[in-house]
Amino acid sequence: MLIVYASKTGNVERFVRKLPTPRLLRIATGEEEVEEPCVLLTYTTGLGQVPPEVERFARRNQAHIRAVAASGNRNWGSNYAKAADRLSAAFGFEVIHKFELAGRAEDVVRFWEGVRALALPRA
Repeated sequence: MLIVYASKTGNVERFVRKLPTPRLLRIATGEEEVEEPCVLLTYTTGLGQVPPEVERFARRNQAHIRAVAASGNRNWGSNYAKAADRLSAAFGFEVIHKFELAGRAEDVVRFWEGVRALALPRA
């Protein structure tokens, strides 16, 4: 499945480079369009906000986005990786994972398990 991501400080970029897939699309402006199922992976900005380019991308491509995941910093307390929650509330996307900064090995495994589960046929 295609992984579409946005990275500001490089944390999400480092995370996606650990994934066992070459199928990546980086969001630059939010004007990008996809024509296939994808998982949206974002950073969280400000006090738990969705980055503007990610919000634009989600609006343009919501029919193809199957789930969302977010990076954050636990120092922000209840706003930790809140962008995933906000996208879920706004568009109904399933939140498959939240991880701190660039994530650890177990975060990569949990995220990838979530992506693979989305690809399974639904009963």
